[in-house]
Formats: sequence, structure tokens, C-alpha cells
Amino acid sequence: MTETIAALDRLDALRSALEGVALPLEVAGADAARDARRAAVRQVDDYIRPRLSHLDAPLLAVVGGSTGAGKSTLVNALVGHPVTRTGVIRPTTRQPILLHSPADAAWFASTRILPGLARITGVVREAPAHEAGDDPDAALVGSVVLVADERVPRDLAILDAPDVDSIADENRRLAAQLLAAADLWLFSTTANRYADAVPWGLLDDAAARDITVGVVLNRVPPGAEAEIEADLRQMLGMRGLGSAPVFVVPESPLDAQGMLPEAAIAPIRRWLQGIAGDRAERARIAGRTLAGAVDRLGVTARAIADARDEQLVVARDLRDSVRTSYDDAAERVGDATRDGVLLRGEVLARWQDFVGTSDVFRTVESWYSRARDRVVAWFEGRPAPAVEVEHEIESGLHAVMVDQAGRAASDAWSRVRQSAVGRQLTSGADLAHPSPDLSERASRLVRDWQQGLIELITEQAAGKRTKARVMSLGLNVITVALMVVVFGSTGGLTGAELAIAGGSAVVGQKLLETIFGEDAVRRLAAQARDDLEVRVRALMADEAARWDALLEPVEQGTTADALRDSAAELAVAMRRVGRAPAPDAAGTSHEVQRSDFVEGEALPDDDVEAPLEGEADEVRELEARRGRWAPLEERPGGTEGDS
Repeated sequence: MTETIAALDRLDALRSALEGVALPLEVAGADAARDARRAAVRQVDDYIRPRLSHLDAPLLAVVGGSTGAGKSTLVNALVGHPVTRTGVIRPTTRQPILLHSPADAAWFASTRILPGLARITGVVREAPAHEAGDDPDAALVGSVVLVADERVPRDLAILDAPDVDSIADENRRLAAQLLAAADLWLFSTTANRYADAVPWGLLDDAAARDITVGVVLNRVPPGAEAEIEADLRQMLGMRGLGSAPVFVVPESPLDAQGMLPEAAIAPIRRWLQGIAGDRAERARIAGRTLAGAVDRLGVTARAIADARDEQLVVARDLRDSVRTSYDDAAERVGDATRDGVLLRGEVLARWQDFVGTSDVFRTVESWYSRARDRVVAWFEGRPAPAVEVEHEIESGLHAVMVDQAGRAASDAWSRVRQSAVGRQLTSGADLAHPSPDLSERASRLVRDWQQGLIELITEQAAGKRTKARVMSLGLNVITVALMVVVFGSTGGLTGAELAIAGGSAVVGQKLLETIFGEDAVRRLAAQARDDLEVRVRALMADEAARWDALLEPVEQGTTADALRDSAAELAVAMRRVGRAPAPDAAGTSHEVQRSDFVEGEALPDDDVEAPLEGEADEVRELEARRGRWAPLEERPGGTEGDS
């Protein structure tokens, strides 16, 4: 029991992992992966968890097949009277009909299996097969009709499923769901349709899941039985279903009630009787189907993990494209601050007017005195410049950042939308233009950077003499000089380099060297440039982050590795369940094989408790008997004409 509880925990973990997988991008194979994920989660709920929780519960045999394969007629014949509607108008079966023994009512009235389907209690009425059951109702396709019938044996229920190739999409989906919830299949086909592709697709799935299948070859013309059966068996063998029993039902006239002759379906009934009446065989079938379903679940989980990886690869490529656009924009802003572009025009004119450029190399001290006088006169308004240098630099830097962010937005939008996935991702979005508040944030960046320069200069002016020189000129003057050096220097801070026309950067550099010294100026300029580049890249990163709202839903959720790990952990837990000792009918323990999962604490047939709490009023008083169909002539009062 401990092993089963551990396996259930691992199963729940895998189910959660599957539900958490994000597959929103329309990449190749995404539709199939999403369908597989939904089907896997549904099968966990419909079959794997219920069966693992109650390994001794009655088996569910689903009768499936193509349109017109005679499924409903077959079900009616197995029960012995019309319970499900037959006819030529398709589809005749919309609500699946689940026939069970009254003693097994509690197992199927609850949502133990197929929890997503509502329960409707059906009533058997005296009517021919073409009027049996309720009228097909498309509004009730998400429900299952429960019919309790004494002629159905204990421990094996029969479910008449919709056509697997129905013209109605919801019917096809429901048929696939029901087949996935079955312990065994009774698959019906006809002599002229047994080679159709749709049935074989499902039979291939059955082989992959290792589910027990009985194949009914219906409406076989007299004299063709041997030839057609041989061909069908050969096809089954090639698909890994060579051990599946084949039941040939010859073309036969129906009686007034629309029923097949008793002899036509006797072999099928005996096969089902043998399963229903043999506890060990039921356990073998349940264990085999459960193990196959879990194995297939692991395969599906790993395939979905691969699809998840593909989604992440595409999302990362898109994110890289966006980041590249904005990284390039930040680099272009950096280039503009290094090549003197920001010191052209009015900025250069006002700077030259500010400090002058003649005789600047005569002596450092004489130059400093003259520069100081010019600076003081300028700040006293003699003469007042037309445009302050600081303001011009700020405006130029702001304009460059806004322009490059706009180019990056347009470039990123264009790159992403080159692919169909990118167009799907950006549907309804508008990221081709920069943020509305970009200009304001760029202005704030410049102001913050300038404040950072002031703090750098203040920290550097620690000595009394240096502090006195800074105070004599003013922090703003030193800050402007440092900005000119930053924007006018390209490869270092040697006096031999002239970054822009007129030697403006050299003048600013010499002014700063007079105050701080050559090494200190080099460090100040490097720090100032690094600080600006960090701020510009942060601004561009913030602009690129607008794409997060589109890309994060793809990147969030269960990782592919987590999904693979959950599948592997479930497989290990299931192997432990398979090794757990289980009592046999005599009460002795034996090792449970992969094809013979029996819960270690399962009760013998003559002492089974209620399957679920809260259902005591519905739970059967289990009798120590073997549930099986008796031939009609052996039933009390039964005759061939009974309905």
C-alpha cells in the first residue's frame, strides 16, 4: 500500500508538470504536443489514477469502432435485449451508455473514473433496437448514461462509445477519451472496412499501450469468413496485436427487435464471461493495461518536453533578436559620445568662447590663470553665452538616446515579425515605437549622470589645495570640462591626442590635469564614461523589457527537464508497486509482475468494502459468487423472446 501511495504522489506530480507546460507558440508540432498534453492529463484523471487507486475495481470494456461497424447491435446482443439505439442515421450514439451490474453501481455512479463526464441514470424500456435508449442529444455529449442490468456480470462493465470516425468532432474526441479510459477494448469493424486507416490508427495506439483487445469482424459474407479472418489476423500480427482474439460475426438477419442471433455472438460472450469470472485474469488485464498506460504516459511526457524545449529555443531566439537591436542602439550611443559628435555646432562654439584656444600650451600656470579669469567672467555674465555648454551637451546626449531607442524599437519589431511565430506573438501588440515616457526617462538619465560626475569630482577633490582650485572655478565648470573630455576623447587621455577640431578636449583635459593631475583625470574620465554606458544600457534594457509581457508566458511554467524528471520518478515508483507483494486467493504473498499489478491490500471477491466514502447507501453488498452471463435458456423464466 505504501508503494501505491508513493506512486500516486509521483503521478500527481507528473500531472501537475504536464498542466504547467507552456506551449503557446505556433511552431512545428505544437498543435500535436498540445493535443497530447490534454489527452495525457485527461487519461490520468479518467483512467490511470482511478485504476492505480483501486486496482481491484471492476474492469471497463469499451466497445469502439468505425461508423456503421455494428457496435450498438453488438452491445445489445451481448446484454440480450435492446439497451442502446441502432439505426442508419449517423451518429446514432451521442451519449455513451455504460452497462454495469447493479452490484457495481457505486463504482460507476461516482466520479472515480471519467470525472469530467456528468452521470445520467438510464432506464431500460421495452422497445426495438432502433428505438432503444434516449433520443440522441448533442447538448448531452459530455455525459455518460448509466444503465444497471442484471444480465451484465459483476466486475466487468461495458461501454458503448461513439464512432471513432464520426462526422461530429465532439463525438470523435469523446470516443478517443473513452477508449483511453478502458481496461480492455472490444473493437468492432466490418468485412468491407477492416483495412480503413482510422481504426488501425487506434489499434496501433492499443498496441503501444499494451492494452487487451478483442477484435470483432462483423457482417462477414457467408463463405468468406476464413479468407477475411486470415487477412485480418495477418494485419494484426504485423501491428503487434497477433495475440488479440478475433471474433467473426457472419452476416445475419436481425429479428423483430433488431437483435443478432444468439449463436453469432456466443464466442464473444464466453470470452468476456471468462474475464469477468476470473479474479486473477481481471487483475492481469488491469495490471497490463495500467502498466502500458503509464509507460505510454512517460513517452508522451518526454515528447512534450521536447516540444517545450523547441518553444524555449524559439522564444530565446526572439528575445536575442530584441536584445541585439537594443544592444546595438546602446553601442551607437556610445560611439556618438566618443567621436566628438556631441561637441559640434553650438556646443563647440560656446566651449571655445568659454576657454579659448590660443597659447594654451605656453605654461600650465599661465594657462590656468587665463582660463580661470575667462571662466569667472563667463559665470558672472561677462559676456553671457547664447547657450550654456552644459545645456547643449545635455540636449545633444538626450537627442541621441531618444533617436537610437526609436531605431531599436523599429528594428526589433521588424526582426521579430519576419517569422510566422513572431507575427503570432505580436498580434495585437504595438512595440514598433519607443515608450511614451522615453524622453522623460532620457532627460532624467542625463541629469543623474551629471550628478554622478559632481560626486566623482567631489570625491577626487579631497585635498585642501585641490578643493580650493575646484571651488575657485565652481563644480559646474569642472563638470562641464569633464564632459567635454569624455565626449571628445577616443583612445585615452594623452595630451598628444586631439579628439575634435580646435583641441577643445585637450583644453578641458589640461584644465582638469592642472587641478587633479594626469592619472586622476584619466581615472575620472574612464569612470565617467563607464557610468554613462551603464546608464544608457540600462535605459535600452528597460525598453527591450517591454517585450517581456509577450515572451515571459512562453518561458514560464514547467521546464522540460522537470517534466522528464517527473516521468522518470513515476516509472521508478511504478516498478516498486510491481515488486510489492500482494496476497493471492489463498492469502499467501507473491511478487506482482508488470502485467499483474494487484494492490497489496486488495480484498478477495467475497469481502470487498465500499469503493468511496460517502457512498454507503449505494454500495453493493458483495456476494461470494462469480459474475457472468448465463445463456438465455438458463435464466429463470428466460426465453428466446425475452427483451
